[in-house]
Amino acid sequence: MKTNTLFAVVLIAIGIVAFAYQGITYTTREKVVDLGPIQVTAEKTKTLPLPPIVGTIALVGGIVLLVMGSKKG
Repeated sequence: MKTNTLFAVVLIAIGIVAFAYQGITYTTREKVVDLGPIQVTAEKTKTLPLPPIVGTIALVGGIVLLVMGSKKG
């Protein structure tokens, strides 16, 4: 498999995943209270949003690379 074709498939996959999930969610632990030996932590869920334009650019870029690669060869 050519490098361009592989890169095109990866871009298409990233575009589909970006459309499906609309963001990346992760959990962090933060100290709420720290009184010597007593510590209280809280888990907070945060989301890093992925705008639909990111998925569109990745998907279109992958399709263009795939088409250009097939026309060359």
